[in-house]
Parts: sequence; C-alpha cells; structure tokens
Amino acid sequence: MTAFRIVIPARYAASRLPGKPLRQLAGRPMIAHVCEQALKAGAQEVVVATDDERIQAAAEAAGVRALLTDPGHPSGTSRIYEVARRLGWGEEEIVVNWQGDEPLLEPQLIDRLARSLAAHQAAQVATLATPAEAEEVFNPNAVKVVLDQKGYALYFSRAPIPWLRDGFAQTPARVPSGLHWRHIGVYAYRVGWLHRYVSWSPAPLEQAESLEQLRVLWYGEKILVVTVTEPPEPGVDTLEDLLRVESRLQERKSKHCKRGAA
Repeated sequence: MTAFRIVIPARYAASRLPGKPLRQLAGRPMIAHVCEQALKAGAQEVVVATDDERIQAAAEAAGVRALLTDPGHPSGTSRIYEVARRLGWGEEEIVVNWQGDEPLLEPQLIDRLARSLAAHQAAQVATLATPAEAEEVFNPNAVKVVLDQKGYALYFSRAPIPWLRDGFAQTPARVPSGLHWRHIGVYAYRVGWLHRYVSWSPAPLEQAESLEQLRVLWYGEKILVVTVTEPPEPGVDTLEDLLRVESRLQERKSKHCKRGAA
C-alpha cells in the first residue's frame, strides 16, 4: 500500500465565486464535502491549507486538520509547500493536491494517482488525463496534453494538440479517437520536488498559456500522466457549477437511501 498525504488548498477569494469553499451544498459548506471525500482515499493524513479562519473552522468541524497559511501564496502548489515544510514531511513523501472546489472527486482516483507516482521514480509529479471529446479539442478552456510512449507529458496547451494537418483542414473538422487527451488538474508530488518548484521563476510558456504545469516541463522535469477512461465530475467555478453539483449530491443521496431501504 502506498503511503501518501492529501493537502486541500482552499482560499476564500475567488473572482467568479467569492467565498467558494463556504458555499452551501446540501446544507453543508462545500469544503466539508471535499473533506469527507478526501478522508475516504486512504491517505495517512488530510490537511486543509487556507487563508481564512471561517474555512479553517468548517474543515475542523468536518474532522480534518486545517492550517492557516500565508495569504500571499501565488498558487495552491506553493501553499502546499508551506504545509509540508511546517509539518516536517520527508523529501520522498508523496502529497496529493486535492482542490477545495472538487467535492465530487472519487477517492479511488487519488489512491491510483499516488500509487502511480510511487512506481515511477523518473517523475516528481503525476497528474490525470481522460480522452477528449471532439468539442473539447477546440475549446481553450479544456486543456489538452500530449504524451510520449511511456506516459510522460510532452506538452500541455489550450490549443488543439496534436494538430491533425489533414483531418482539421476538413469542414467540419475530423477528430479521430485515441489521439487527444484532456488534462484533469489533480496532482501528486514528491515533497522534495516542492522545495525546487518554489525556487523557480515563472516560465515564459507558463505565462503564455496561463498553465502552471508548463513550468515543470520548462525546467526539464517529468510529469507522469495517468489516463482514466471515465472523467471525474467537474469542480465548481461558477454559480451554475454549484447548482449542478448540488443536483448530483441530491442524486447520490437518493440512490443511497433507496439502497438502504432495499
């Protein structure tokens, strides 16, 4: 069994949905649902890293340790680094970044991600990808990733990569299956790598595409991409997303009640 820890970065400010971790879902703050799912993943420890005492209190009420971290962190990754440093985690330990707006993420995916990174010493980072739907290939909000033959990332982009010279010249464009992968923004890291990451300046490619993971490739390190056939439920970025997740939680509750009554 692979040993790993989970850190849930959850900041209060969000341009599209302020106070997002505290938004109510099925009568509870969203961060409570995330904590509940994370506790099922088999991690040695689950920690919420936040900049807000109200989020800290909600996480602790859900049974998860929560640390108040520097409000000036530029990313969730650097916030996770602060947690690893303060708690004295060893350089070879694996930590998973479970975003505080992912209340429907399945725990078994996190366990698989951590196990995959542990089995690949050449990689310091692992992430997820799923087959891209045709409409996602041309959608700049759906990040694409190209893999090498061993499953490591060659490049991430908002553009439709790989570009099919002949297929995309047709009208409508022909998008064959099996070539395009959509990136899922869940990560596992080795703690020692986090020490290096926070010392790196932002990379030009990262700034051009507004994709933090390109910094890793820019500095010559490997990202293992674990592919899954069934994409996880999307997280919450907007009020519409919040309503969608609320509906899904109600569906799950209804199914659970029916099984219990059977």
